[in-house]
Amino acid sequence: MKITKIETVRTREFFNVIWVRIHTDSGVVGLGETFYGAGAVEAHIHETLAIRLLGRNPLHIEALHKEMLNLPMAQSSTGAEYRAASAIDIALWDIFGKVCNQPVHQMLGGLCHSKIRVYNTCAGYNYVRSKNIKPVSNWQINPGQAEGPYEDLDGFMNRADDLALDLLEQGITAMKIWPFDPPAIENKGLFITAGQMKKSLEPFEKIRKAVGDKMEIMVEFHSLWNLPVAKEIARAIEPYAPRWYEDPIRMNSPQALAEYARSTPVWVCASETLGSRYPYKDMLERDAMHVVMVDLCWSGGLTEGRKIAALAETWHRPFAPHDCIGPVGFAAAVHCSFSQPNTLIQESVRAFYKGWYNELVTAVPRIENGYVYPMEGPGLGVELRDEVFARDDLTIRVSTPESL
Repeated sequence: MKITKIETVRTREFFNVIWVRIHTDSGVVGLGETFYGAGAVEAHIHETLAIRLLGRNPLHIEALHKEMLNLPMAQSSTGAEYRAASAIDIALWDIFGKVCNQPVHQMLGGLCHSKIRVYNTCAGYNYVRSKNIKPVSNWQINPGQAEGPYEDLDGFMNRADDLALDLLEQGITAMKIWPFDPPAIENKGLFITAGQMKKSLEPFEKIRKAVGDKMEIMVEFHSLWNLPVAKEIARAIEPYAPRWYEDPIRMNSPQALAEYARSTPVWVCASETLGSRYPYKDMLERDAMHVVMVDLCWSGGLTEGRKIAALAETWHRPFAPHDCIGPVGFAAAVHCSFSQPNTLIQESVRAFYKGWYNELVTAVPRIENGYVYPMEGPGLGVELRDEVFARDDLTIRVSTPESL
């Protein structure tokens, strides 16, 4: 079995999402995905990786993974090189499952759970549809102009009590919010005023007043604060009993994050921004993190993701895959979650899996009453819809042995 063609698929509307289709001489096609900087990812795939992959056996996943990440510019990062390799790796696992007529979670070792609890990241329909993604400015909040009932970013900022009640009605008992981003951007993460602190705490007050302790609250900080202010904010939120603090500072200093972790009883979640397993090891050795989060589309695909999960288990830490990206990455994360014994919870965005994901793919994971269930079918169990290939904003680039 050989790889005969590598195809990348992009659309102008979903500017930062890129899909990779790996074609083989047996007719099996694997689908992968990554997110952000799609143009740079596309260039790396066709100009650097294609020559290393075409003609190779797609079932030699570990060897190809090593080949893609053994480049000088692909060293333990979340850069374009790593994201490109991640998308291809996911596609290779899709091929593996299809060849064996088994779902990817079975190829990874089989089910460890019959269902997995989800939390709702409170993004809105347009949260990542912007061409230029950066905190606050890409939120695309249009009060009164929501595309549907799940404009949850506007919800947590302005009516967190109603949002918490609505989530509970759907059986969802955990939510992630980031009300401290506006002051972080305004003050460049250097300080927070008393007024800004009070305003940012309002969603927590509303949630606890409306639903008490029935809702777990995860707090995302997007790495926007310096260490002293991050510690000050952590103390201010503690009375509201949050589940975890995610990326309070830049994830580039195990020592600094360890100091932060020692300063609060709340769990620290260190995240998809770390890249490969090596930075996770550094953080774990310093006792800097309690929850290990990974995005398979950024951190080396399923091959690296399962190693990070195993590393977390070695340190007796829970695993919690990230999702705030595209539908194929979400499917891959769900397969990975089910195959790992230490999976705590799966991130999800109901504005995505009930919204724009369905415009692009043939299936999304089934989420009912606050739980996600295993995906069926061989491979990832998901394909791009025929309508994607009929779009007038579509761009396809192909590499074959003849084109090199």
